Order: sequence, then C-alpha cells, then structure tokens
Amino acid sequence: MKKAKDILNINNIARAIVALAIVLVFIAVALVLTRNVVGGSSDDEYRSIVVVASGDTLSKLLTDQGFSNAQVLEIAKVLKADADITSLRAESDKIEFVRAEENAPISKIVIVPSPWRQIEVTCNENGQWQCETIDIKPDTRVTYRQGEILDGDSFYLAGARAGIPDGILAEVYDLLAFEMDFERDVRAGQKFSVLYEENFANGKKVDNGRILAVQFEALRGNVKMYRFKKADGKTGYYDENGNGAIKSLKRTPINNARVTSSFSNSRKHPVLGYTRAHKGVDFRASTGTPIPAAGAGRVVARGYNNGHGNYVKIRHNASYETLYAHMSRFAKGVVVGTNVKQGQTIGYVGSTGLSTGPHLHYEIIKDGKHVNPMTVKLPAISNLDKKDKEQFLKYRQVLDDGIEHLSKHPEWFIQL
Repeated sequence: MKKAKDILNINNIARAIVALAIVLVFIAVALVLTRNVVGGSSDDEYRSIVVVASGDTLSKLLTDQGFSNAQVLEIAKVLKADADITSLRAESDKIEFVRAEENAPISKIVIVPSPWRQIEVTCNENGQWQCETIDIKPDTRVTYRQGEILDGDSFYLAGARAGIPDGILAEVYDLLAFEMDFERDVRAGQKFSVLYEENFANGKKVDNGRILAVQFEALRGNVKMYRFKKADGKTGYYDENGNGAIKSLKRTPINNARVTSSFSNSRKHPVLGYTRAHKGVDFRASTGTPIPAAGAGRVVARGYNNGHGNYVKIRHNASYETLYAHMSRFAKGVVVGTNVKQGQTIGYVGSTGLSTGPHLHYEIIKDGKHVNPMTVKLPAISNLDKKDKEQFLKYRQVLDDGIEHLSKHPEWFIQL
C-alpha cells in the first residue's frame, strides 16, 4: 500500500489509482490488561505493564516497584517540568517498566498518556533521571462511505445506516449547512457521500481524522466540497471549481432544527392575528438551546422589544447583518461592541416577545433590506487565486479518482 505522500501527490495520479487495488485485512487481537502487572521479555529485556486503576498515584505505583521516596520525588519533578505530567488517569494511562532482566533494577519507565504520545524516563550515567517525549504517528487510512435518503429518513438516520461515525456526520452537516436547508432540501432518493480519515494504533481504530470530500445530491444541484491546503499553508473547503465552499453566513444557525415558519411578505401572525410580512425564518428548538452566530462579526444591538423579545443583531461586513430573536437569555460577555466568531454562542432559545412557543427567529439583512435566508446567495469567505486553483484542480482529480475506486469497493481504504 502506498504512503500518503505518494497516493495523494498530484504528480502520481496513475500510481495512486493502482495502489488502491491492494486490499489489506487486519485481524484485531484483544488484549485484556488487568490491574496486576503483566510481564514479558523481548530483545533481552524484561518489560512489565501496569494499567492505572482508580486510586492509583504515580508515587504509589513507583513505590510498588521498589523506588525510594527520593527517587519518586525526582521522577515526579522531571515529568512535571519536561512532559507536563502531574497526574495519571485511571483505566486509561499505562506505565511500562523496563529492566535488563527480571530481577534487575528498572532502567526505563514508559508512560503512555495517549495513543499518539509516550514519555520515556531513563536514568543517565550520573544517576539522574531524565525524560523524553515521543510523538507517535497514527496509522491513518482514508475511508469512503455513501448513503441514500429513504422515505421518512433524516440525514442523520441515513448517515448512521451508511456507517458514517456520529462525529463525522456532525461535521458533514456543518459543512453542508452553508449550502442547504436540511428541513426543506432533503428528499427520498437523494444520495450523499463522504471521504474521511480514520486513525489507527496497533491495528485498532482510535479516532476519526479530517473530512477530505463531501457530496450531496441537493434540490438546488449536486453539492461538492473538497478540503485543500493552499500555498500559504491555510486550509479550507472548496467546490469542484475551486470557489470557496464555506460561506460567510450559515442559512441555518441551529443544526437539525425544524423550520416552523418561512420567510414571507404576507403571513398571518400567530399572536396578532392579522397578516404582515415575516422577515425571517423560525426554527423550532427547546428552551435553552445554544444559538450560534451565523457568521463572524460585531454585535451592534442587544436588547428587548415587544416583538422580538430578547434579541441580538450582528454586523458582518458592509453589506450583511443578522438578527436573532425570542432568546431566553444572552450569552455571557456578548454585549454591544463584542466581536464574535462564526459558531460562537451568542444566546439561548426562548419564547420572549410575541411568540407562541420556544424557537429562534433568524433574519438576514443585506444592504439594509431583509432577504430570505434559505434562498439568498451568500458570499464565500475565500476563493483560490490562479496558482492555487491550478493545483487544486489537479488534487481534486486525485480525490475523485480515489472516490471512484472506493465507491466500487467500500471495504477498501487508502493507507496514508
């Protein structure tokens, strides 16, 4: 299996495709570690492993191995100063003790605080303990999953059925929310896919990595997004033509919230009883649900009025503003003049003002006029320049070729 630098290199497309034809089958071997020391020898050394249990401390574990109080203090001091380790986590951290032979003094202590990091503590010729931090490179594999919306499905249900992990699904939702209204754009028969990384250690999956590509057959057309690193080192998501896929504003600030009232120039108000314009979109959510800022900007208004109840207004640039109404309360520190990031919580769902129940009323104002958040064309945060776009188009072709092969063989993966 080719390494990442070969497979995903724009100069090795042909070899990358050939490499995809190799299938690796891994047999996972379960090793149950108990509280007791597990011993073994290899390479003329004797090694014993202890899994940290509830109530264990570094001092206790070292003392159990025959270290003196002075040695324990010295080792603890070195770990704190050089590795920033001050405590151990029960049922998670492991400590390995290495001896030249079974009854010899300990020559090395190995602490494994995570699958991607280990700390080695050794004693030098002068009898002083010292430690070294070793970063462990994950065994990263690129995996492809595809699904289809069935009758009665939500996106999350269809994604789970396709075998897409929850965390990856949530990230895909966040990405697609810049282009789609999940309440109105999801229909039976639509297909979607995601190309993403999985990180393994010793043949066992530890966590998920980055999303490399996303595709969804939306009502407005096929939405595609690709992750790409520009020449300046900055990474973003771009459509198939190299235009920025991440918009400056999100159409639906609250993920997976149901639209209960759409943008309209003539809606019968549920409280007032007469027809007037509804200048935003209402999203049903329970009281206390966090409300994220739809885009980065500066808070220009925060207060209360009879219609909106508790509301916040954010100016994003010279053209765009957003307003969030009926809040139960404001987020701490969010006041007029506060600069907020996209996704930062600015308040919490409520039913203040003219409201019949808890929901978020969300408005987008463009050049002083209210526009429909679900249909307005939103500006991208950034597009690629000519040089980056040329590299992107070549790299996108590599990803597309990989997707084509993996779609035919879902059990395959690309070894990075």
